[in-house]
Amino acid sequence: MTQFDWSKAAEKQWDERADGWNARSREMWEAGSRKDITPLFLKYLKPHSKVCDLGCGDGYGALKLAKANMDVTGIDVAEEMIDKAKAINERYTSTFLKGDIASLPFADECFDGILAINSLEWTEDPYRVLEEVKRVLKRDAYACIGILGPTAGPRENSYSRLLGKKVICNTMMPWEFEKISLALGFEKVDELGVYKKAADLLPKGALPLELKQSLSFMWVFILKNRGVRL
Repeated sequence: MTQFDWSKAAEKQWDERADGWNARSREMWEAGSRKDITPLFLKYLKPHSKVCDLGCGDGYGALKLAKANMDVTGIDVAEEMIDKAKAINERYTSTFLKGDIASLPFADECFDGILAINSLEWTEDPYRVLEEVKRVLKRDAYACIGILGPTAGPRENSYSRLLGKKVICNTMMPWEFEKISLALGFEKVDELGVYKKAADLLPKGALPLELKQSLSFMWVFILKNRGVRL
């Protein structure tokens, strides 16, 4: 029996999905589910901060940061995504590397910010990725991490693992991610709920946090690296 290689399978699938993703990403970042992410993150970054985009995809999120005068490095498992990211960001000095975000080729404490939007769920060991985030992030610097919420359609890529199938999607609930991040010594300083149109019409102001998260398409965390492990 051939042993399943998660990294190679992920690379193959995301290479195949690159064109489809690229066709949608601009709308997602400009007017769709990701439109409020960079404005939120930029509140915690100084001009010319050194930021790493983990699972950068076709580089549109990195482009938003570069336009805001950030020094951006993107890393993704798929060569097709990296090629598109370089093309989209050709007017800027951003750097894009092919690699595994669970094993980052960077020195300790070298970044002022980390962006990881719906990328931890596409790794075999999200906890290991979060350990790498902590390692390369400077003390008291910030990570912006988006986790798929319970109503997100892409979660369907994950459930068949319960049937014994080999998949490259490893979803978790936002509150599960929050628990492991706090255990690693991060502090949650801000958060953003992203909702589908139907849920967005519901009054959520008085709901407890766990119920707000349960309605979400995505939950975005701003985490501060306190440099300690609880």
